[in-house]
Amino acid sequence: MVISRTPYRISFFGGGTDYPAWYRRHGGCVLAATIDKYCYLSCRYLPPFFEHRIRVVYSKNETCRTIDEIAHPAVRETLRYLRLDRGLEIHHDGDLPGRSGMGSSSAFTVGLYHGLRALQGLITSKQQLATESIHIEQEILKEAVGSQDQVCAAYGGVNHIDFHPSGEVSVRPATLSRGRLRELNSYLMLFYTGIKRTASDVAGTYVGSLEAREAQLRRLTALVHEAGAILNGTGDLAPFGGLLHEAWTTKRSMSDKISNADVDRLYDAARAAGALGGKLLGAGGGGFLVLFVPPARQDDVRQVLNHLIHVPFEFEFAGSQIIFFDPEADYSAQEQSRAAQSIQSFREMEGGREP
Repeated sequence: MVISRTPYRISFFGGGTDYPAWYRRHGGCVLAATIDKYCYLSCRYLPPFFEHRIRVVYSKNETCRTIDEIAHPAVRETLRYLRLDRGLEIHHDGDLPGRSGMGSSSAFTVGLYHGLRALQGLITSKQQLATESIHIEQEILKEAVGSQDQVCAAYGGVNHIDFHPSGEVSVRPATLSRGRLRELNSYLMLFYTGIKRTASDVAGTYVGSLEAREAQLRRLTALVHEAGAILNGTGDLAPFGGLLHEAWTTKRSMSDKISNADVDRLYDAARAAGALGGKLLGAGGGGFLVLFVPPARQDDVRQVLNHLIHVPFEFEFAGSQIIFFDPEADYSAQEQSRAAQSIQSFREMEGGREP
């Protein structure tokens, strides 16, 4: 059995410029961080004693005979991509809900690819994890997703990520002292709005016409550099919150699906209580709201948002990891065939009853 652990992310600045339709022409960049909330995937070869050959457990429980029968698109296509024609059992667990803006779909793909490669006895670099996961989501699944989530999940940490027109991705860790990182962390509050949405559905309302939003995307790019200068300085971090507010208002102008009246009320209430800025994470539409709040005002913000779930967190720096590996007995094709024949014979004798 193999268990992978892959972090979720918070994207601060630059979201939207990481779509290939934009950065393949203009380049793009983001400032983002992963946190100590994770997606866990356990993978093992299934012993040959079951009628099904593949079992996938997530919010649903699938038992299948072939890869083609798998309903979960990322699982189905990742197995095909890796040419894994074996009996398999895959279980997913997450610290945070899906469809919530935390990069959960990409964390799933990265963690699954990592776990299955490890099950095959293969070591996967962080660059390969990111690149192959981007390929699976964008080229095979044809999802309207950007490229930052896969990179964040694979690498971990607080990073400035550049997306080049050539397709190359450069990851530059933020060179901040532990004290500065703790200070940044102390200003951040994460709340779950309870509003679920599919990121690709929201992104689909503006990704197809990014050129028409050139002014917004260029401003979002500039904010990455301005925010980085604040973090790398020694002054007050409060201006970082003001830039988050500007980034959110800029992104909202790209589509009327990015926010809604309920989210606007939550955000305005938080600002009135002391938040300097914030944003919905991910493509927008719902999910998690991150706020930049001076520590002295955080009790006030908690009070006005007391009907939401507050999720304390810290940054993490490991990225996707294999946290458990235990080689199992490897049944040969001949042994699997004999087992299948024996089980079938038993069912026929017992009128279909399971052995």
